[in-house]
Amino acid sequence: MEQKALDPLFIQQSFSLPGEYDTFEALNDGHINTTYRLRFRGPDGKAETYVVQKINLNVFHDPDVLMQNIVGVTTHLQKKIAARGGDVRRETLNFLPAADGKYYIRDGAGDCWRCYYHVGGVYTCNTIDSEAVFFSAGEAFGAFQNELADYPSEQLSETIPNFHNTVSRYRDFERAAAENLSGRAEQAQAEIDFVRARERDAHVLVDLLESGELPLRVTHNDTKLNNILFDKETNKGLCIIDLDTVMPGLALYDFGDSIRFGANTASEDEPDVSKVSLSLPLYEAYARGYLKSAGQSLTDAEIQYLPFSAKLMTYECGMRFLTDFLNGDTYFKTAYPEHNLVRCRTQLALVADMEKKAEEMRAATARACAEAGR
Repeated sequence: MEQKALDPLFIQQSFSLPGEYDTFEALNDGHINTTYRLRFRGPDGKAETYVVQKINLNVFHDPDVLMQNIVGVTTHLQKKIAARGGDVRRETLNFLPAADGKYYIRDGAGDCWRCYYHVGGVYTCNTIDSEAVFFSAGEAFGAFQNELADYPSEQLSETIPNFHNTVSRYRDFERAAAENLSGRAEQAQAEIDFVRARERDAHVLVDLLESGELPLRVTHNDTKLNNILFDKETNKGLCIIDLDTVMPGLALYDFGDSIRFGANTASEDEPDVSKVSLSLPLYEAYARGYLKSAGQSLTDAEIQYLPFSAKLMTYECGMRFLTDFLNGDTYFKTAYPEHNLVRCRTQLALVADMEKKAEEMRAATARACAEAGR
């Protein structure tokens, strides 16, 4: 039987969901997978709500590996949450197995679907409007890192190889500059020179990982604000979602990318780079929250490189936008011809501002460490 779109009864049968079908709605806030909220009612009238997602097989080619990663991590988190008396159903995602024991099903059209319990009483944020929000975000991602500190990262597979390997990203950039498939390299010469002048930065964390000075950890790899569910009553970060990119990596990648996304005073595609700068108060708020939760599980070397990681992840992102611009806009969606170049310039302007504020970032990190007892 082919399934061209969501078939609630097919989902119900496949995942043995109890009750009578009530309603569903499409959720359009994700960029990769297709997501629905599906509700069933029991004989007593009580409703149970589930989230159902069609996995994007163009991005994630191996659903078995993808779901092994996710279920392994969420099962570990469930045990940690239960041990400290937390709410297992709300503080991490709970995926449901199908009849064959796998955590996804394949329909007649070859599409893959997964299902997990909906987390109620929460909201998400797309913008940071206060230091308190960013502190709470730091707390949430720090707790995620802390509770996975003893999870064996070698049990995880890379769902997207070399995702934050900055040496590999730099090679991709140089290849794009040499091939100049878009014919626009001359238009981006200043940005090409900027990236090349900092090639050494691309090697720093990769070299420290290879030498054993930094530990390989379980990392989220997409630590944007909207990947946190905030509790409506407490306004605290409650649950980390969007776990498709959970892979082995460096804790510094997650910290740095949060700062890149959240502490920029301008939007990612702001054409006026004079508006771009690092908000030091937001940087310190996130560092305080993150170290409050994760500080005791991090090594001295990891803490030392927290400020640098923010610059490096911003540099990497700018390099990726530039690479795509040179390749002819084949990866990122664009709204106009220079969109990727504008995005690149925003990131590189933020890198330049971080370089000017490096000492202040180190001082803010030291204060956050002292507050966290490190």
